[in-house]
Parts: sequence; structure tokens; C-alpha cells
Amino acid sequence: MDYDFDTPVDRRGTWSVQWDGVADRFGDSLPTGMLPFTISDMDFACAPEVLTALQARLAHGVLGYTDWRHEDFLSALRHWFATRYDTELDTGQVVYAPSVLNQVSQLLRMWTAPGDGVVVHTPTYDGFRKAVTGLGRELRGAPVGDPAALERELARADSRVLILCSPHNPTGRVWTEDELTEFAKLAAAYDVAVISDEIHADFVHPEFVPAGRRHLPWTRFGTGRWAIVTSASKAFNFPALSGSYGVVGDPDDHAEFMRRMLTAEGLASPAVLALTAHITAYREGAPWLDALNTYVASNLRMLATRLDAAFPQLAWSPPEAGYLAWIDLRALGVDDDELQRELIEREKVAIMPGTTYGSEGFVRLNVGCPRAKAERGADALIRALRRLAT
Repeated sequence: MDYDFDTPVDRRGTWSVQWDGVADRFGDSLPTGMLPFTISDMDFACAPEVLTALQARLAHGVLGYTDWRHEDFLSALRHWFATRYDTELDTGQVVYAPSVLNQVSQLLRMWTAPGDGVVVHTPTYDGFRKAVTGLGRELRGAPVGDPAALERELARADSRVLILCSPHNPTGRVWTEDELTEFAKLAAAYDVAVISDEIHADFVHPEFVPAGRRHLPWTRFGTGRWAIVTSASKAFNFPALSGSYGVVGDPDDHAEFMRRMLTAEGLASPAVLALTAHITAYREGAPWLDALNTYVASNLRMLATRLDAAFPQLAWSPPEAGYLAWIDLRALGVDDDELQRELIEREKVAIMPGTTYGSEGFVRLNVGCPRAKAERGADALIRALRRLAT
């Protein structure tokens, strides 16, 4: 089946955070007609297979309380892990929650106390920072690719959890088997629990990663206290349906997570449309996702070609996973604030500054969109940089 990713879908006036809520991140005094390349959702309609299933479920007419602990859902998860990751999933370890960050927060409450250290790789997805600091825990960073720094932070006596983003957001790094094995060894050595956020796992680009490397679920490495948190909502672009699932390795931790969700959190019944979307995506959506990945990879190639022609000194390469282009601009000597003023006031585009993720001199550009929009974003960034570059 051919899928159309080129035709734009008008998202203005749909309560979209990216399109209608851009002022929340960039201020109220924005020019009219801003073009956003910001948070990590895409401008594509859901897979037609998913939309058809949702329409059929709505046609049934009854939207009562729902259970996720049934074979339709669990077998879809097993199927996806087997066919996409060559991994056997123990569905007896599965949990369910409204969102990935909700799961992260719940696990942090279980495994840490106020003031404890939570280690992340930097730069860091800002949602992790908000969850950790919002719960009164201390966020501790180790730069991506610096194993010595990671061990120093994990070795601190009050470090309790490593939040692993796999693949990594915002850099798009796909961790190697050796790296994941070393993370597991360090976690065991320092008695640190691991929460592996794998929501970007379905967006690995084979052409941008070294031969033979692929996403490996943490189920292959976890010992002691560990969990995976993930959702089909990122890859299939239905985050507004509010649904995620996880895998909790230790039986006692699994039971405690379930107890909290069913009692203290009052979240016994998931959204039925989220379940419908997950089941259909994992059973029928692979062809659409493969086509989408090919399309997004071509957007990333376009961006790399244009950046290389304009600023070869950047030597920018597309990310190994995802549709978020993490671009190191430090070689150009451009001031972050000046660049944002140029982008917003003259180019009328909203592109996330690297400071949101803890890194100066970077931007994160979302190319999960039709080619024409991605080209406008690339050209606007290049024009702004040409005016400012020293």
C-alpha cells in the first residue's frame, strides 16, 4: 500500500501543543504565522489501519470501563517484540499507565526518597528533569559517551536510579550491545535501579547506524530492579490517546506498581481507544511504520545535505534514531539568544534551543513532517546562521 506523507494536514485550531501552544515555550509576543519544529510529535495523520480500527470502535457506541489485562493486547505486545526486536516478551511482567512519564514518576516514588540522586545521560530530555526535580530528587548528569563520568555518578552513595533513554533523546544515539552490557554491570555494582525509556525504539534508521547495530530492549540486560517504559504513541503518532505500557522485572516491584495504579492512583481502567490503537498498530501497522521511517530518513538526508553545503565545518550527520535533528552549532560561534531572535522575529520559525536539554550551542529541529515543511525549516535555520556566523 502507498502512503501519503507529503500532503500537509492543517493542525491549527485543533488544540495542538506544537501548533497552537507554541507561545507556551517561546513567549506571547510571537509574530503571527509561526511555523513550529518543536515538541516530539509528528504532523502526519495516524496510520490508516489505526484510524479504521478507531472508527470501528467508536461505531460500537459504548465506551465503558475497560481492562488491558487480556490476550488481545498482550499478544500484540509479544508479536511486536518478537518481530521488531527478535525478543521474547514475558507479558506477566507488563504494566499499564497513562503515559511514559507517569510510569517514570511512579517508579521513582517506589525506588527513591526525596533528596536521592537520579542519573541521566546529558543532554537530557526535559521531561526527565521535570519529573525528577518535581519529586524532590536530585538530577545528576553524565555526558553521552563518557563512561567514566557515568560511573562516578552511579557510584555516589545516594544515587538510586539510572534513567536510560534508549535510543537517546535528544541525540538519537542507538546504544551498542557493549554499552548496554556495561550499563547493566555498573547498575549491579552500585545497586542502582534502571528505568529504560524505549519510546523512540521504533525509529532506528539502519542507513545511519553502523552495520549490524540495532535497538536492543533492556529485557536482555536487566537484573535486580529494572523497568522498561514505552508506548506505540511515538512511532504511530497518537500521544493524545494517552496510553503507555511498561515491563517491570522484579515480581515484587511489579506487584507494587500494579497495586499503586489500581488503588492509590485510581487508574484501573485505561482509555479504550488507546488500547485499540496499540493493538492495531502492533498487529497491522508495520508496513506504514516502515514507509514512514524511510520518509523521515529522507528528510534527515535533505537536512544533512543542505547543512553540509552551507556549513561544512559542522560535519553534521543524521541521528541514528528518531525524527529529531540534534545539531551542534558551536563551530559557528553563534550566540543562542541571538539565534532564537533571528529564527523567531525574522524567519518566523520555532526551533527548540539546546538549552532546553542542558546544552548551549545546539538546536533540536523536528523533521517529522511533510518534506515541504522540513525544507522550510532547514532553509530558515541556514539563513539565520549565515547572518550570525562569525
